[in-house]
Amino acid sequence: MSWGGIIQAYRDRLPLPEGAKIITLGEGNTPLLAAPRLVTALRGDFDLRLKYEGMNPTASFKDRGMTMAVTHAVAKGAKLVICASTGNTSASASAYAARAGIASAVIIPAGKIALGKLTQALIHGAKLLPISGNFDDALNLIRQMSNLPGVEVVNSINPVRIEGQKTASFEILETLERTPDFHFLPVGNAGNITAYWKGFCEALPQGPRPRMFGWQAAGAAPLVDGHIVKDPQTIATAIRIGNPASGPAALTAIKDSNGRIDKVTDEEILSAYQLLAQTEGIFVEPACAAPVAGLRKAVAAGWIPKGSLVTMTLTGHGLKDPDTALSLFPNAPSAIAPTLEAARKALGL
Repeated sequence: MSWGGIIQAYRDRLPLPEGAKIITLGEGNTPLLAAPRLVTALRGDFDLRLKYEGMNPTASFKDRGMTMAVTHAVAKGAKLVICASTGNTSASASAYAARAGIASAVIIPAGKIALGKLTQALIHGAKLLPISGNFDDALNLIRQMSNLPGVEVVNSINPVRIEGQKTASFEILETLERTPDFHFLPVGNAGNITAYWKGFCEALPQGPRPRMFGWQAAGAAPLVDGHIVKDPQTIATAIRIGNPASGPAALTAIKDSNGRIDKVTDEEILSAYQLLAQTEGIFVEPACAAPVAGLRKAVAAGWIPKGSLVTMTLTGHGLKDPDTALSLFPNAPSAIAPTLEAARKALGL
């Protein structure tokens, strides 16, 4: 049977309106990749598997929740889906709206969205509404618009988004045929850690379940610091959020799993970003490198026992934010003569 997306695969575990037309782009079924060279570089002694969500149709994990959100929107007769976004949600919402044949609009913090994500929203026909504020201001405006006729909000404050995102947990368990000891992932608006924990709880009602380790950027770490961050700052734009909508649920997941919420600096994120690409050939957006940096910290602190099975969510593809990658290589290589001698010299052969 061909893959028809997460709703087809997990229909018996997802809430759907009677007779709903499924809006899908074939999301889900993403690879769970072993990462032995990264473990060696981190000086660890455990089994690490990377759930690479950059392989979804719009290149991020958001597609899992968006197929559910837009399917429900169409079933309700919505004519417009709308979201606040730092980028990935806007890309996904606009693509699935286009697939459904309805309009989309995106409220974004002006000048604070990665180029790749902005391009996706534009090409899919979204109406962009930049605001002079941050993501939390955008989300507050979205909440005020949620009761407008014909409009469906598709941020993770819409509970069906969480339902779709939980399917990644099902896939991890099916692939491994056992339970991970730890699950690492980045935390911004905190919907994903909430969804993964929901999925693990549903799939493993009697346990055992993985310990959830969530990682925020140091300049945008409200759950770690214990207070709203009014002006969040980080190179990892996808998690540049100072007041997470799913914060309470995320903290419950951390507590109930005997997990941990912690933070890493932008310098640590960028170092991990390059390390992952150069050891395992996996190019991710900067937010995905937060849990990689967090794993490095966890190994150094002795939090990961020898022989553990660790899974990690990599939320989006690196081409979402090409400017950050290019900024690490400011000096272009000089041109050489098109000769074998020149090439051998340049390569030290």
